[in-house]
Amino acid sequence: MRRLAGLVLLALAVFFGTLSPLLRWYAFPRLAKVPAGQYQAVVLEAEDATLVDYATLQPRTVPKVTMVQTLKGNVEQARKVSRATGRDVVVWDTLTYVAGPDGALVSRIPERYVFDAHSQQPVHAGGENVDGTPVRRDGIEYKWPFLVEKRDYRYFDMQTRTSAPIHYRGTRTFHGLEVYYFEQTVPWTHVPVPRTLPLGITPDTIGALGLERWYTTRRMFWVDPTTGAPVNGEEIHREELRWTGHPEKKPITAFAGHVTMRPDYVDATVALVRSQRQLVLLLTGYLPWGFLGLGAALLTAALLLEARSRPRTAPADTEIAGQTDDGWSTMEGQPERPAPRTGGPSRGGSP
Repeated sequence: MRRLAGLVLLALAVFFGTLSPLLRWYAFPRLAKVPAGQYQAVVLEAEDATLVDYATLQPRTVPKVTMVQTLKGNVEQARKVSRATGRDVVVWDTLTYVAGPDGALVSRIPERYVFDAHSQQPVHAGGENVDGTPVRRDGIEYKWPFLVEKRDYRYFDMQTRTSAPIHYRGTRTFHGLEVYYFEQTVPWTHVPVPRTLPLGITPDTIGALGLERWYTTRRMFWVDPTTGAPVNGEEIHREELRWTGHPEKKPITAFAGHVTMRPDYVDATVALVRSQRQLVLLLTGYLPWGFLGLGAALLTAALLLEARSRPRTAPADTEIAGQTDDGWSTMEGQPERPAPRTGGPSRGGSP
């Protein structure tokens, strides 16, 4: 019975020992994915910002500028790209809507971002674009991959339509979460004018005035290392309209401000990340290590049962019960072994 129990325990030990790496290296890449139909909205604000008045082309200080970023998963387009590429793909149709203090439009920039559902690497299909202009992304955007590493990544900038390194600057604590802090500085760069501006102004209108748009920013992200989701983001952002061919003319500040996430959206994002990170930790830590420890315990129990189930054998040099070394038995009903002679020769001279 002990031997049968030992075999059962051994089989269970092999099962859990095999299941441990399978969860981490096989199941995790196939189960941990960004949902294709995800919808998310984030509101950012810049208080006491500078904003251009397009009616007079003069900058003015305003109490607040609001930026609303929405991410909407395009499920139908994702299915088409997945069938064409053979990969599990997510397509995000995003919109960055900037409004002035009175809620009036400042600019509107749509974007399509196509990426691998697990690795977050760009997939060059499905009409990826920024403001209607086709682009070919290099690196990540909006989200880091699962299990973020302490290293630099390449990050795509929608204004310049190019990628550059975003640098890991250390581990910090944010709202009780241990996060990785990343920072990127984009130097002054000539960038396209948004196609949608107030008062019916178009990029051609700006060009006809002899102006061109320049932009720089210092971008900061606090990223949860488990899910790869930013729990906070800030930018020190500046835009100028510069006179073409006239560097001596003073540029017009189109926008200048410190952009931060609105506190209620920070709280909602942190709460969402807290719940999602537990699912990732189950597949990458809790279950694999737990199954590995359970397998080791079951193996130990199986070996102990096997050792106890083996019959004990007497050592070769011990006496058999009831028998002496020369084969005479002392058991009841058997003749006793004669006592040895202790004297010398008998009187008769016989030996």
